Amino acid sequence: MLAYILRRLMLVVPTLLGIMVINFFVIQAAPGGPVEQMISQIQGTAVDATERFSGSSSGGETVRSATSDSSGGGSAYRGARGLPKELIERIEKMYGFDKPIGERFFLMMKNYLVFDFGESFFRNKKVVDLVLEKMPVSISLGLWTTLLVYFISIPLGIAKAVRDGSRFDVASSTTLIVLNAIPGFLFALLLVVLFAGGSYFKLFPLRGLVSDDWSELGLLDKLLDYFWHMALPIGAMVIGGFATLTFLTKNSFLEEIHKQYVLTARAKGLEERRVLYGHIFRNAMLIVIAGFPAAFIGVLFTGSLLIEVIFSLDGIGLLGFEAALNRDYPIMFGTLYFFGLIGLVMGILGDIMYTVVDPRIDFEARG
Repeated sequence: MLAYILRRLMLVVPTLLGIMVINFFVIQAAPGGPVEQMISQIQGTAVDATERFSGSSSGGETVRSATSDSSGGGSAYRGARGLPKELIERIEKMYGFDKPIGERFFLMMKNYLVFDFGESFFRNKKVVDLVLEKMPVSISLGLWTTLLVYFISIPLGIAKAVRDGSRFDVASSTTLIVLNAIPGFLFALLLVVLFAGGSYFKLFPLRGLVSDDWSELGLLDKLLDYFWHMALPIGAMVIGGFATLTFLTKNSFLEEIHKQYVLTARAKGLEERRVLYGHIFRNAMLIVIAGFPAAFIGVLFTGSLLIEVIFSLDGIGLLGFEAALNRDYPIMFGTLYFFGLIGLVMGILGDIMYTVVDPRIDFEARG
């Protein structure tokens, strides 16, 4: 198993490099990069944008003096007509676009090897600090949502498998299909209207991860306040998230129930409960439990943007969305590298989980 893990770890490097290469050159080819963003600010709000740029540029002359000496020359950037060539070159230098694209990629990856993700173009903060600042919200949503989905789906799936074809099975399947068809953000809006002071009751807060006076509360009150704020966002994410896992659990159990070893165990006179949890459970739950790391990563990185906006939670989803809109490349590429690395490592943990759930699996022998 150790040799298998080492091989998987060695594959992380070329896989992550491939992810970064593809995304880097695709994003670079897209219009509206950071240079264009700054040019549009200068053209749209000349005083504010030029003052901002002049404060971050090196050299004694200000941008205002440069813009007043407009050469009107052509430029490769959209909307740059009328701006002097010197100003465009200074903007390119500020964002590192004065270097060839290959050199920019090499320098970026060289810094990423030591987890130096640079500084945001438009937030004036280090990317690492921004990610760490937003991480508590995303981890809270991802972790509790995944745990609740598993705690609901596994018992429900087992109950459906045992009662396959019964009224309970049909009714629960119908309910799951309906809930799965409701988008999470629509259910979030319904929760806000019903329970967050929208039109009816004001039982839960509408914004933030904790209350303003959270630091002054005792330990128990801090926990209660935290879960009080998390109740509606997590409820909105969970409501349609357990249908797939429930059906997967049910089908896994149904497949195992009809196998020969189960019939043999029953023929020996074993109790049904012992047959179910002593023999069927390990085999049926293999794919479900081993997929927990991947499920957590999936919930952490997807589907939380609208929930964060609705409940005013400043997390990774909102950070990435704003970075994409503003073409804030350090945030975009830094978070892509960081979370891509976490995703690959979680894939290895998923394989390890297989051997924990069922020690008979030997990836080394398969390799």
